[in-house]
Amino acid sequence: MLYLLLCLRYRKVFDFADHSNSIGKELLLSTKNWSAPIALFVYAAMFSFAYISLDTGVGALILFGAVQITIITVTLIKGHRLGLLEWVGMICAILGFIYLMAPSISATNSASESPISTISFLMMLISGIAWGLYTIMGSSSNDPLRDTTVNFLKTIPFVVGLSLVFLFQSYHLSVKGFVLAVLSGALASGLGYAIWYAALKGLSGIQAAVLQLLVPVIAAIGGVIFAQEVITTRFMFAAMVILGGILLVTLSRQRSLR
Repeated sequence: MLYLLLCLRYRKVFDFADHSNSIGKELLLSTKNWSAPIALFVYAAMFSFAYISLDTGVGALILFGAVQITIITVTLIKGHRLGLLEWVGMICAILGFIYLMAPSISATNSASESPISTISFLMMLISGIAWGLYTIMGSSSNDPLRDTTVNFLKTIPFVVGLSLVFLFQSYHLSVKGFVLAVLSGALASGLGYAIWYAALKGLSGIQAAVLQLLVPVIAAIGGVIFAQEVITTRFMFAAMVILGGILLVTLSRQRSLR
């Protein structure tokens, strides 16, 4: 999908074997700049395994929170000092995660209130950290579509290696699963990233940040509609605390930059 978008944008067919082509040259000859592809692969792999047992909304909340906390932490490490409201927001977000992962305090044994798998939580947390680092690495890109295409192509060796592991284990393939995987990669990822990058040109930093707060909410609604999942009171409260904390940090940072 990304390759087709590149061809449409430049109105020509790219030959990756042609060393005069900047993309082909970087892909085939460059032995550096592998940090972003590795981060992208870790994000996608951990994301996929974590969602085997996580509900859609819960997974998106963990992922989104981890991404934002990672970006804020890296900014802090680079020397940015957090103000009082930013510290309050960070603490709120972390406490929200702790509450989300805490064993249910109610006596019910219903599936909707069952504790979240620690392994799935950690995998989604790693996925979010990886995507946060990937976002930071790509923030200076002058051509996001081109760089994203190269990064996706460079993940192929890792994807093949991971796939080989499962060739020796029991697995089930179906036409429906194949079609959904293609749609997930081509539309939700490839085309989705291209649309997001295009939309960013017309959005301010605060507008983009606030819009991203809607991701876990939209994911939770999608889970209810398409996967018959249940939105629990624990999820709703944790979402308000985590997203509210992140919004507080975002607003405070934007105000300090003015």
